[in-house]
Amino acid sequence: PNVLFILVDDMGAKDLSNEGSAFYESPNIDRIAREGMKFTRGYATCQVCSPSRASILTGKYPVNHGITTWIGDSSGEAWSKRGRNDSHLPPEYEHNLRDSEITLAEAMKDAGYTTFFAGKWHLGSEGSWPTDHGFDINKGGWDVGGPRGGFFSPYVNPNLESGPVGQSLTQRLGQETADFIEKHKDQPFLAYLSFYTVHAPIQTTEALWEKYRNKAEKMGLIKNKERFLFDRRLNVRQVQDCPIYAGMIEQLDQSIGIVLAKLDEHGLDENTIICFTSDNGGVSSGDAYATSNLPLRGGKGRQWEGGIREPFYIKAPGITKAGSREATPVNGIDWYPTLLELCEIGVPQKQQVDGVSFVPLLKGKTIKERPLYWHYPHYGNQGGEPSSIIMEGDWKLIHYHENERDELYNLARDIGEQNDLMEKEINRARQMRRK
Repeated sequence: PNVLFILVDDMGAKDLSNEGSAFYESPNIDRIAREGMKFTRGYATCQVCSPSRASILTGKYPVNHGITTWIGDSSGEAWSKRGRNDSHLPPEYEHNLRDSEITLAEAMKDAGYTTFFAGKWHLGSEGSWPTDHGFDINKGGWDVGGPRGGFFSPYVNPNLESGPVGQSLTQRLGQETADFIEKHKDQPFLAYLSFYTVHAPIQTTEALWEKYRNKAEKMGLIKNKERFLFDRRLNVRQVQDCPIYAGMIEQLDQSIGIVLAKLDEHGLDENTIICFTSDNGGVSSGDAYATSNLPLRGGKGRQWEGGIREPFYIKAPGITKAGSREATPVNGIDWYPTLLELCEIGVPQKQQVDGVSFVPLLKGKTIKERPLYWHYPHYGNQGGEPSSIIMEGDWKLIHYHENERDELYNLARDIGEQNDLMEKEINRARQMRRK
């Protein structure tokens, strides 16, 4: 089978109409969820981008590939120069994806696949770009985590020629992917479409801004006086009503529609695995304060569910049942072994992966219960605190490195993580802390 992997930057778990948003519109993305399997507890491996992106491509937790924060973040003594007066200095981390990693693209290329990358890379400087890690073609991937110069041409990107003035970067990446599929439709391919959107700066067309400005008014959203509430370190957006951000999501959805239409045109939808997810939670604090992740607490950069829970969909023709939903927790580390199994490619012996294949779940079976872990010993631009997390079933323990305290939540009963159960469940908390 072919593989189309769609990765969005900073999309929250509630940023799609099929996830319950009444303000944003996403019919093409909703189609992927409708025609495949939706994981209701799908997670990124980190609350910021570079670690999660490296984990998808390597099958490893951030601690094992070494990229534990977004590349370019300050660490060590350099952090103190930011004047934040934080109590600790963040640790050093890898600034380039290691050459020793056998990426998903390399494993598939070795098996005869043509590999294509479009969009955001943010996994290293020149010498550690997509074409250095298994991708035959690279359209727009380089050092940076956001679109230099914004989302409209002319672009500031050494790996993507500018289009006509005002051309949408988001739609350009979709068209580049569709053009690749057209050219390589008769051979197995991996098309890795890694959007810069919906990362800041939030920008859209005037027409879409007006559309959603009017929609917000008709829905009565502009009268909401509790648009932001303070939580721990920063204000957090409480309502989805930003017309610029809504326009970005529509442009994203239209771009994905271009790619899906190309698959349909050649009947490739019957032989193409389609994956859709995000690298971290929606930006509800810091940056552009663009969206709300409620009822999930927090967002990008933060240790609560709003920072790590994501849209997580897969359509595998002949395997997934249309409209199926799965509540078993899965993680970004699991894409690597899952996609290789679906493509009948063995996991390379030299690549020690942390993830497990969730193919049995796609077939209506089960996988072995396991704890999931997160390790983010850094300060987030969005109010996140240096922390580590262990999750076992519905139980989630957060350990804070600044003062060695813990929080314990039961997500089944408290999805908003408002009721800390440390004192009531002290034995459980101790066991989880030891793990």
